[in-house]
Parts: sequence; structure tokens; C-alpha cells
Amino acid sequence: MQLVVKTFQGLEQILADELRALGATQIKILQRAVSCVGDKRLMYRANYELRTGLRVLVPITSFKTKHENHFYKKVKEVDWSKYLDLEKTFALNAVTSSKYLTHSRYLVHKAKDAILDQMRDLDPLRRRPSIDTSRPTWRFHIYINRDNLCTLYLDSSDETLYKRGYRKAVGVAPISEVLAAGMIALSGWKADCPLIDPMCGSGTIPMEAAMYAYNIPAQYFREEFGFMRWDDFDAELWEEIKTTANAKIKESGPAIFGSDKDVEAFKNALLNVETAELHQKIDITWRAMARRHAPEPPGIIIFNPPYDERMPEEDIAQFYKYIGDVMKQHYTGYDAWIISSNRTALKHLGLRTSKKIILFNGPLECRFQHYELYRGTRKQKGE
Repeated sequence: MQLVVKTFQGLEQILADELRALGATQIKILQRAVSCVGDKRLMYRANYELRTGLRVLVPITSFKTKHENHFYKKVKEVDWSKYLDLEKTFALNAVTSSKYLTHSRYLVHKAKDAILDQMRDLDPLRRRPSIDTSRPTWRFHIYINRDNLCTLYLDSSDETLYKRGYRKAVGVAPISEVLAAGMIALSGWKADCPLIDPMCGSGTIPMEAAMYAYNIPAQYFREEFGFMRWDDFDAELWEEIKTTANAKIKESGPAIFGSDKDVEAFKNALLNVETAELHQKIDITWRAMARRHAPEPPGIIIFNPPYDERMPEEDIAQFYKYIGDVMKQHYTGYDAWIISSNRTALKHLGLRTSKKIILFNGPLECRFQHYELYRGTRKQKGE
């Protein structure tokens, strides 16, 4: 079957590499997605093991459309009886970039009418399936691109894959688990040196780092996926895939640290780490960045500081200057990676950028920037 796996902008190549490692073929990088070819085993593995995937979708059909009535007609032409009957429920989601069909909610309404009208026409008593937006048998997705190509998909994941199931406490402006995993992959960290997040919030970056370092499957803590409610769900194959993946979990790994000066953030991170039984793999402490002890280099720092549009300009500038000063004084010999949407504030770090990557944290366009905190001068380092 063909699969399309959604991701965040900037993580497409990382996702493609992950899919290749799982055995996918005919891999093609799209915008915020990767398409590939595989079988049911790959679909199950992708849902369980991918760290940078958001949804694993199976295409149903594609067609060009510019008008609501034509859209309704094309949706109604699909044989929905292959999926639905009176005992099964469904839900619809829509995303559109078309300049002709611009309202996603209206598309959902028209598609729902097309499906229910067809199913009612097929039933002698004019009955029809029910909508269930929380836990449907089938979740269908509608995507219309800028070229007015509409694709209908089955969603094998149902709930988005950034919902790992381990985060019980969430603070202010938490970073997505998928984005955190992507940042770790983009940093080039191979779990061969200490990793520190000195502003860890609810602990997402340290937890994703631990799951990567110890080879814990991304959805190890999650219990349900959409494909489990499909007619062809293979429970034996699913158990085999989980057992095989879980058998690769490692017992030892690198030192991973998370800390935060905010007591509520610290409590949230500690609860999440303990709930996931990662407390022996991650050292979570309550302290400011300047008081965070760093092991001997080499090592890596990855963190998501406040951006923060609500702070006065002078305060945010001083705050980022403080971050830069602390890194120069306490983290010499480390590689630092910082994500922020505040490009002006980043300039106040007082550090030369080695690499810049554009990523999106929700709707915010961010820079994920690399800084080499070397000893001495660049000339002494041989640059």
C-alpha cells in the first residue's frame, strides 16, 4: 500500500530516514509529509516506532476540484460501503490551501453529506452511519493543496502521534514531542555524550532524548491506534511488532539532565519522568541555568527558552544575553542548540551561529540554531 506520513515543516528528511530504516520503499519527500510504499507491517511499525511522524495516512482517492458541488459529487463517487455500515462510526478532518475551497469546516460538512447521502441511498430503510469525533471506527482526512488536488485518506493513527502517552503534566507553552525528537535528530546527537536541557519545562526534550538513547519505541506508553478498530486489524502481527521493538530497549545509556528554575515546571517534569519510569535515566533538578552543573565536555545542550512576546524588549534582550553569558562561562566545550521564534532576542546571545534551521513550533516560525562553545579562539581551534 501507499502511505503518507505527516510531520512538521523542517523535519521531512529526518522522517524519510526513519521510514527508510523501517523498510519503506519509493520514499518521496513532500511538504510537511513523506510518502512511501509498504505493507501492513510497515504501517503498524510506523505508528509504533516513528519519532518524527504525526499521522500515518492511507490514500483512498485523489481528484482535482474547485467547486463545492463538484467536490460533493467526487466524494460521493467513492464506494463508502467498503468502510461503513450501521455499526461503524466515522469522523472527518479537513485542511485546504485552495483559493477556491477555502473553508475546512465547510468541506467537512459537504463531505459528511456526500458520505451519509450515499449510505442512506443504499439502505432500504434510509438509515445511515453515525458520526463519532472522539473515537470513530474510521477517521477520514481531506487535504486540498494549492493546485486544487484533493486527496482523501484513512487515518491509521487516529490521535496524532505527538500524544505519546507519557506526559501527564503540562506547563505553559509546551514543546511538541515530535518537534523535540526532530530537534534531537537534527542536532546530530548519537547518545554518545551527556545531553542537558537547562530550561526543560515539563521535561519533553530530556524524555525524548532518553527514549532515543535507550531505544524505547516512541509510542511505548500509548495503548490505542485507529487501525485497531479496522476490520482487517491483525492482533497477532501487532503483538509481534511490539515485542520485537521492545526487545531492542537498552539497559544503559548516556547521562541526560533536565532542570528549570520555575518550581511548577520542575514538578511537572519530575512527575512526567517518574510516570514514564525514566527517573533512573534522567536527572531532573530545580535550579537556574547558571547553577546547573555540567559534566566534563564533550556534551550537548538542547533547549527551548521563552521567546517571549509578552516580555518587554529590554527584558528579553537581557534574558538572552544572560543565556549567552552562562553558556560561555559554564558550558565551554559543549555544542549548544537553541530554538526560538524571537530572532531579535537571539542576536543578544553574543555567540556566533554555526548553523540555522527553520522549524515551526505550532504556528510560530522559529530558528533552531547551533553554537560551538569552544575553548579559546577559532584560530586556536584551527578554524
